[in-house]
Amino acid sequence: MPPEEPTIIATHNHNVLTTGNGNPVDDNQNSMTAGEFGPILLQDFHLLDKLRHFDSERTPERVVHAKGGGAHGYFEVTADLSKLTSAKFLSKPGIKTPLFARFSTVGGEKGSSDSARDPRGFALKFYTEEGNWDMVGNNTPVFFIRDPLKFPDFIHTQKRNPQTNLKDADAYWDFLSLVPESLHQVIILFSNRGTPYSFRHMDGFSSHTLKLVNNEGVAHLVKWHFKTDQGIKNHSNEEAMELNGTNPDSNVEDLFEAIERGEFPSWTVYLQIMKEEDASKYRWNVFDITKVWPHGDYPLQKIGKMTLNRNPKNFFAEVEQVAFSPAHLVPGIDITNDKMLQGRLFSYSDTHRHRLGPNYLQLPINQAYRTTVAHHQRDGPSTFSQNFNDLPNYEPQSQDPSGPQEQTDDIRAKMSKVQLEGTTGRFSPRKNKGFKPEDDFVQPGNLYRLMKGPEQDDLIKNIVAHMKNVKDQNIVKRQIGLFNSADPEWGKRVQEGLDAVKRPPPPQHEKKA
Repeated sequence: MPPEEPTIIATHNHNVLTTGNGNPVDDNQNSMTAGEFGPILLQDFHLLDKLRHFDSERTPERVVHAKGGGAHGYFEVTADLSKLTSAKFLSKPGIKTPLFARFSTVGGEKGSSDSARDPRGFALKFYTEEGNWDMVGNNTPVFFIRDPLKFPDFIHTQKRNPQTNLKDADAYWDFLSLVPESLHQVIILFSNRGTPYSFRHMDGFSSHTLKLVNNEGVAHLVKWHFKTDQGIKNHSNEEAMELNGTNPDSNVEDLFEAIERGEFPSWTVYLQIMKEEDASKYRWNVFDITKVWPHGDYPLQKIGKMTLNRNPKNFFAEVEQVAFSPAHLVPGIDITNDKMLQGRLFSYSDTHRHRLGPNYLQLPINQAYRTTVAHHQRDGPSTFSQNFNDLPNYEPQSQDPSGPQEQTDDIRAKMSKVQLEGTTGRFSPRKNKGFKPEDDFVQPGNLYRLMKGPEQDDLIKNIVAHMKNVKDQNIVKRQIGLFNSADPEWGKRVQEGLDAVKRPPPPQHEKKA
């Protein structure tokens, strides 16, 4: 006889947030780290469970950055960086490294419009002689959130409502109004930079703080900047809306046709460089991706040029199957304790294995073809290689003396060492030493005041055009409160704009006969 069906007893508190296995969640805002400023811990099941499920929610298109275009090109070093990094492709001026670039919108589906108001992905795969390095950035120097635990929730608000399958302005602004750190990205997104004229006419940024490490193991913190040589050019909101209907592929088309004409787009590449020991003394947490380093403190230093000069032969095989990950590093370039970066180290490769299969690095566009790949990973779906033939698939081993061995010289010298201390836990930035709540409003406020008259006018108009669709006025009130915290004039002008939209039109008087 089959056992009786067990009685299911649900918790009386149906509002308790839990993990996938029903474990109550005590903190859904902060990842678990080693000390307040340390790296994220692998033992944070809630983070990994949340990211893993998010990575697998959609197939086969990318969960984010589904719509985009790309091209081949090269990066040429123009400055001596040998004192900063042991990376061979950066070792001396004149070295050219082939690369592949993919530009994309973030929130839209594969068939969405290129001119939608959205950040743009700016992802680069450098095919170096020490393996592939992926610089996975955006066309903005900051991001909406600073902790990866919030990322699935944030993207859900940018996608479609699970009941109506429609875009949801209430969800969009509800999340942002409850996350003050988002304001810096919001002001950039709702300026005209949120609707670039083309991929060629926008800048790119690493956004994250990364490290360059020299042969002595000395590290410097850096931010990468790619300044377009074509000049910044943007659409107005009205122009972008028109293109949504007339040419939703305008940016992909523009990039392809420019290269076909021989008008090869280029970007001048700069670094901001900070001594590692200065990080603890700086006003803001330098690993917080919602903050920039003011150029007055850390000026841009020109180090190279990126040029795109060849279109893909096959869009699917190259643009669709290219897979970037910030975990793809080379000696001389290292990660930092940026929480968002730490989460992406896991999430990107995990997503690729779901979308393209466990052997996605064997696809031609993803192969590290300038070096020999040798490891003991075998089998799995979509094995495109010879599967290392009859070589042993374990290590250490004594059967094949010519098999891959650990590197004999001290490669660790090319990686930085980080001192960790403190207890494990989920640490809110607002409780960290030196954090002031107003810190999230200083840089957005400065940027608002830096904008010229027409730029401010367009910003207000673009925000009003989107926020007028919010039904819940409590959300509107909260978001305007954030604007006010950055600059009272900003909040006042948005409120006036919304009031004007909702004001009934003046009565039309009939003309007398």
